[in-house]
Amino acid sequence: MIGLLLATWAIVIAEEPPNANHTAKRIVILGDSVTAGYGLDPKEAYPALLQKKITAAKLPYTVANAGVSGDTTAGGLRRVAWAMTKGADVLVIALGGNDGLRGIAPGETKKNLLGIVAKARTKNPKIKILVAGMQMPDNMGPGFTARFKALFAEVTRESKTTLIPFLLEGIGGVEKLNQADGIHPTAEGQMKVAENVWKILQPTITP
Repeated sequence: MIGLLLATWAIVIAEEPPNANHTAKRIVILGDSVTAGYGLDPKEAYPALLQKKITAAKLPYTVANAGVSGDTTAGGLRRVAWAMTKGADVLVIALGGNDGLRGIAPGETKKNLLGIVAKARTKNPKIKILVAGMQMPDNMGPGFTARFKALFAEVTRESKTTLIPFLLEGIGGVEKLNQADGIHPTAEGQMKVAENVWKILQPTITP
């Protein structure tokens, strides 16, 4: 979610599983350091864990981890088309945490998220889109915290996309599930992030 303030443009693509069907559909996860698996082996990040669940369920999808540490919704808006260069049938947008921590106006974050959805649909009008909700700690102030939390549901209603209620549900603020910085999930925390996403993703991609 948070990560380095200066984003690199290196995209970690989840490895295609052995014997994968090369006609498989593609899921792109556009995110920040939580998606990139900051501080962990990329195989421990939740996109790779989702790939394992998809493979076990014998669903015809491969997962591309388009997570960049430090990225914001503005950064996601700039690079979503590039992240979809190889195509995308499903887009998971997991951005906004860095916006909130930097005090970016929630209205601006909402505008950027809606822009990402619009660009994705320009690339593929039939794409399925999931938007992961984010929340801010109380020290950001009650007004800002409430407005920030609400914007993700607003985005999904207005854009007719699907909401993942809170990406870090059960992880945020739980010491043993976060690294020493108190921000980035441990390997165990990433497993819980994967579960949060899978609850919504699975019915989206299951025939």
